Amino acid sequence: MTTEPKTATTAQAAGARRTVLTGARVVLPDGVAENGRVTVEGTRIAPDVPGEPGTLDLAGHWIVPGFVDLHVHGGGGASFSAGSAEEALRAIATHRAHGTTTMVASTVTGDLDDLARQAAVLSELVEQGDLAGIHFEGPFISPHRCGAHDPDLLRDPHPSDVRKLLDAARGAARMVTLAPELPGGLDSVRLLADNGVIAAVGHTDATYEATLEAVEAGATVATHLFNAMPTLLHRAPGPVAALLEDERVTVELINDGTHLHPAVLELAFARAGADRVAFVTDAMGAAGMGDGVYPLGPLQVRVTDGVARLVEGGSIAGSTLTLDTALRRAVTVDGLPVPDAVMALSTTPARLLGVADRVGSIEAGKDADLVVLDAEYRLTGVMRKGEWVVRPDMG
Repeated sequence: MTTEPKTATTAQAAGARRTVLTGARVVLPDGVAENGRVTVEGTRIAPDVPGEPGTLDLAGHWIVPGFVDLHVHGGGGASFSAGSAEEALRAIATHRAHGTTTMVASTVTGDLDDLARQAAVLSELVEQGDLAGIHFEGPFISPHRCGAHDPDLLRDPHPSDVRKLLDAARGAARMVTLAPELPGGLDSVRLLADNGVIAAVGHTDATYEATLEAVEAGATVATHLFNAMPTLLHRAPGPVAALLEDERVTVELINDGTHLHPAVLELAFARAGADRVAFVTDAMGAAGMGDGVYPLGPLQVRVTDGVARLVEGGSIAGSTLTLDTALRRAVTVDGLPVPDAVMALSTTPARLLGVADRVGSIEAGKDADLVVLDAEYRLTGVMRKGEWVVRPDMG
């Protein structure tokens, strides 16, 4: 981290590339800077030097921190479950072009040996810095709430099986979604918490009381809250109420207009606040692509008008969402203030992953991961570690 401001001359002498973005509305941790400036030196955000001329005038635009996606299965026609580094990199590139500069690769339910092989491939990409970790969504989930997961491959979350996946990931596992009411569920939550891995409650048929037990055991995330779990009822509040009310829990929301009604999203923000909400895509391989038929693990998914459903049975099967669309919808449809949307897209998930010292907000010393939006909140530029992934077209 740069501790003392450098002059442009000093920076050039040191050989560091320096870029000064000016004129935009910049979303900072303490508010929005009108006609703000962001200075990038090498791969990091640097302290601003008063009077230094700008490199790129972004008047009429917004600059926000790069997005952090906790839950994404693929994109660009590629899947993280394919067990292929080439496919994984294609999915990563697709979401980077839409502003997601940090992401956790999510798998889907499969045979344990297959999941272990997938983890071996993905862990190498974590070691290279292309991914922030691995999220195992299944197979330790409820057969009553399995959604787009193959019910024939589900199993109870016995700690020995959970341990097998953690070992296969070689330290790269960041989250495991499970149904805590199943045999071994609470012991597995404790195992995950003891090993610094996020235990997420999802695809669950748990009661309110059983969910509270899971949180007490160490669960800290609600996997796509409201989806694949019992609905909120006045005499049976179920997992939704338990997960919303506990300050230790971060709730994932899929803001694509299909998974959640705007009133439900408003309810979640009103109860949890932006510092406990993480927007996720839950995107499968069709993200960034057109309609058609795509694989999701061992199952086939048909995408029609951008909505993904299983070919057999018709259940919603993830999404085709990208986080730039989630932000635009949050502001223009749901009426969220831009700083709240940015917190849910960047700051909160970065903190949850334990990487907030590097990403998730625009502050000197952090990685230069930036997203540029126009006045209508459409993405026009993406920078990751000081390099333009998408260079703003200023006409």
